[in-house]
Amino acid sequence: MNWSSKALRLWPWLAAISSGLLCTGSFAPFNQSWFCWIALTPLIAAVWFSGQNSKRLWIRRLLLGYVTGVVFFTATFSWFGSLGALYENFWLRGLSLLLSLYLGLYVAFWGWFVGLIVPRDFLISHRNLRTAFLGASAWVAHEWVRGWLFSGFGWNGLGIALHGTWPLIQIAEFTGAAGLSFVVVFANVIALTTLVRLYFEARTREVRPHFDATLTLAGMVGLCAFGLYSVQNRPLAKPFRVAAVQADIAQQEKFDPQFSVQIFERFARLSEIALHSNSPPDLLIWPESSMPDPVRDPNTQSNQFVTEFSASSKTDLLLGTIDLEDRHDYNAALLISRGAQEIQIYRKLHLVPFGEYIPLRHSFPLFAAVASKWVPGDFDAGKDYILFHLRNGDVQIAPLICFEDTIGDLARQFVLRGANLLVNVTNDAWFLHSAGSHQHLANAIFRCVETRRPMIRAANTGVTCFVNAFGRVTQVLQDETGSTFGEGVLTGEIAVPTERHLTFYTRHGELFAKVCAWVTLIAIIVSALKRRSRYIHGSRARSPG
Repeated sequence: MNWSSKALRLWPWLAAISSGLLCTGSFAPFNQSWFCWIALTPLIAAVWFSGQNSKRLWIRRLLLGYVTGVVFFTATFSWFGSLGALYENFWLRGLSLLLSLYLGLYVAFWGWFVGLIVPRDFLISHRNLRTAFLGASAWVAHEWVRGWLFSGFGWNGLGIALHGTWPLIQIAEFTGAAGLSFVVVFANVIALTTLVRLYFEARTREVRPHFDATLTLAGMVGLCAFGLYSVQNRPLAKPFRVAAVQADIAQQEKFDPQFSVQIFERFARLSEIALHSNSPPDLLIWPESSMPDPVRDPNTQSNQFVTEFSASSKTDLLLGTIDLEDRHDYNAALLISRGAQEIQIYRKLHLVPFGEYIPLRHSFPLFAAVASKWVPGDFDAGKDYILFHLRNGDVQIAPLICFEDTIGDLARQFVLRGANLLVNVTNDAWFLHSAGSHQHLANAIFRCVETRRPMIRAANTGVTCFVNAFGRVTQVLQDETGSTFGEGVLTGEIAVPTERHLTFYTRHGELFAKVCAWVTLIAIIVSALKRRSRYIHGSRARSPG
């Protein structure tokens, strides 16, 4: 076999790998967000223009999409391997590959679907626009399903790569983050069809108006214009002074009794910096699981420390803690005010599988025995969306714990109940100084745009910051080298809306994504009926008489 024939056989698979790598480059730590505009074009080209003589073309298309998905998710979630370094376990370093073997199935579906909608004539604009619309709808559909199926892991939808492009992301107040994924995939399809059109036009010397590319570019300009208009028309808001402590407690030390005194001293020292500033905060925030013991248990050191600290300060204290009640364990957040005389409690609603509980622990004892080395017991999920009411009656807080700030529908439920400030307490020390904490922030930013509510993030280590209602990071805790992983305290003001305006997304949730899912399902059914019709007509044509 000569080199040219080898290249012809290999190029589709290399193209699929290229798409996975380009998608990866769109996210932290690389942050080349412009990659997302071309990331899928190699995969689409491989699906459309290779293997036409394959006996099982649909399997080939599935596999091409699967290769892209496995490469993308393995690389972009490589920070899961930090758990291997944390626990000094070789096998945990392969968690991202294990996860990608499942997540890759979603991209495999999309590769198959794109093969169904290849245009018959690339020179006709409306057909290219229809193809782009269906392809973008199918991509949104699989990201939406990925976000809830089997508890869901919806991180790093392709549109999340645009988290720093604030004029474009403002459409999320209508569509959610799914709308950005739709725009990106639509542009990818049109980019490829335009290149193919130019090739055919050069060969045939027949040039037609490129309404598909022109309308796509006009749409992008329109989205940017809408974003600029949205930011200029700010809702009424009042300044609220807040301080967020980042203690940078090593994961191995957080619940070790011999480090308790050091932990208390660090939180007291950092908090005093904020409390004795020129403008003391109205709210002081400590991160998720900040104390080594359950704070509400009167027999613990943590209870004594927090009670004494709160009694001596004149500000409300919001902190994350483990909470025990009736032999149930909860990952919780507390709001302590009036000298520890009033305590409000929220228990985390959305638990992270394999992090906060082992699915089917009692159904598969052998698997549970192995996993219990890292997750010895299961947390219980909370049942209610509890708002925290401050002494400043104008502020009502949605207390989001850990990865809850990456779930759009969960955040909107708090806002529907009256929240006008989102607060995320998290502990990303599990993943050391990896890209995980920055990807966490990128996904969380969209909750602000979707609900038009600002967010305060207090992390045990990176990234502690303030995000305004338009998804712009206004303040971030970092050292002189630009690192976001050290200890410190972030103080400042954040604009909290005073009007109870609800965005379209807040009122209707993932309606856009659900419509895309229905469009995809209808397209699949129509395609199946057309194929069946052609098969029947072909059989009749071949029959005698």
